[in-house]
Amino acid sequence: MLDINKLIIQELIKAKAKTPADLAMIKRKTAKKYKISCPSNIALLKDYHKMKRNKRIKKSANIENLLITRPIRSLSGIVNVSVLTKPYPCPGKCIYCPQEKGIPKSYLSGEPAVERAKRLNYDPYLQVQKRLEMLEAQGHPIDKIELRIIGGTWSFYPKKYQTEFVKKCFDAANQKTMKTLEKAQNTNEKAKHRIIGLSIETRPDFIDVAEIKRLRKLGATMVELGVQSIYDDVLKLNLRGHKVKETILATKLLKDAGFKVLYQMMPNLFGSCLKKDAKMFEEIFQNPDFQPDLLKIYPCALLRNTLLFQQWKKKKYKPYTEKQLIELIKFIKKKIPYYVRIQRITRDIPAQVIVAGPAKISNLRQIIAREAKKEKWQCKCIRCREVRKNYNPKEKIYLFRQDYQASGGTEIFLSFENKKRTKLYSLLRLRISKTAIIRELHTYGQLHPIGDTYVISPQHKGLGKKLVKQAEKITKKEFGVKKIAVISGVGARQYWRKLGYKLKDTFMVKSGKF
Repeated sequence: MLDINKLIIQELIKAKAKTPADLAMIKRKTAKKYKISCPSNIALLKDYHKMKRNKRIKKSANIENLLITRPIRSLSGIVNVSVLTKPYPCPGKCIYCPQEKGIPKSYLSGEPAVERAKRLNYDPYLQVQKRLEMLEAQGHPIDKIELRIIGGTWSFYPKKYQTEFVKKCFDAANQKTMKTLEKAQNTNEKAKHRIIGLSIETRPDFIDVAEIKRLRKLGATMVELGVQSIYDDVLKLNLRGHKVKETILATKLLKDAGFKVLYQMMPNLFGSCLKKDAKMFEEIFQNPDFQPDLLKIYPCALLRNTLLFQQWKKKKYKPYTEKQLIELIKFIKKKIPYYVRIQRITRDIPAQVIVAGPAKISNLRQIIAREAKKEKWQCKCIRCREVRKNYNPKEKIYLFRQDYQASGGTEIFLSFENKKRTKLYSLLRLRISKTAIIRELHTYGQLHPIGDTYVISPQHKGLGKKLVKQAEKITKKEFGVKKIAVISGVGARQYWRKLGYKLKDTFMVKSGKF
């Protein structure tokens, strides 16, 4: 029996296919010749790996890259795995927030992560396991995982549930069940699939020293703060339940402990306006009390069964127009510093449940990218400058440094980029306050599997090591600090050990000579 998939793979190799157009042409040509429908990339990739294992063909980075489904998922140097918690009461009473039965507050049926979690009865082990299986089937390496725990206010969940939830996530990555979270974490240090970053969502008023210590024991490295607004009058009108002072304190406590800090911001809230929203985004990057590392911009979505919907019916609330929102996001993107990553600019809320307003636009980022190209300007945020698949080993790269004041400390942002700063290869965040701590080290480009030497990627080329050496030099020579700590993800501890760091409590630490 003729194996069409193998014929296509052999033809791809013979033709030295390099582009998606080459792949599509060979698939169509073969399908037409044998009067069959075009096989999926996933099916082709599966047979490619079989042929490689059986030594019928040699490894081809070009073919692997061509067959990866949605390559963007591993082009930031990691794969992102989102895991939703079970429904649990939320302490908030926000007027814009939906509450659907059987779903964590603020989430809705129809969102991809919600639908996955519902099918799996919110089991964290199964959510991680199935997501990794899907990513692997699509051709993505799954060696380096950024785990994102979502759903309600994490810090309000029972502590026992939190511990068991995180342990099960580690167990799924390890592909074995351990008795305790600590044992699961220790196993993950050398596992095939390592959790190198872990984030949670919470409110600013739930962050204190005790909570930070607990988050570190869980292995967390980033916290998404539901800031929404930095104006007390807007927070009060929306029944947010906290003031801006809690955001300022939470930001400082988290940064001093080494966490990356992501702000979830919500323009178009009740009581705000375009002018106020524009001023707000300027202030969070001018005022040292704020300075988030990452940003999610979630335009307020008008939903039924919310108090905000009642205000809209009384004509006391008016959503922005599509044009107004696009102009606001363009303004924000033009103001964004080089050291900030705009993670997202919309939620995955199904358009059919949104009553009115521009939150219905699902491709807002693409619309703005097109307009930026037409208007000849480029967003400076990290996500827009990641090198991704545009890595050229022969291209000269440069070391950049930017210092800025934040939350009572000095932040030093080091990066390797091309001369025009349009391609970002690697970055490091160093904080100097009472101590020195590396808050982030990340090399971008196609995820480079651990131990694999045949990948066209900036990863595993020594860029991260050079940035660490530079950070150590700055720490000692400029600030006279003789000890440096790292808020390492559990799965990255082995990397830091090779650089001379040792595990102390939940941090990797180097002291004395460096």
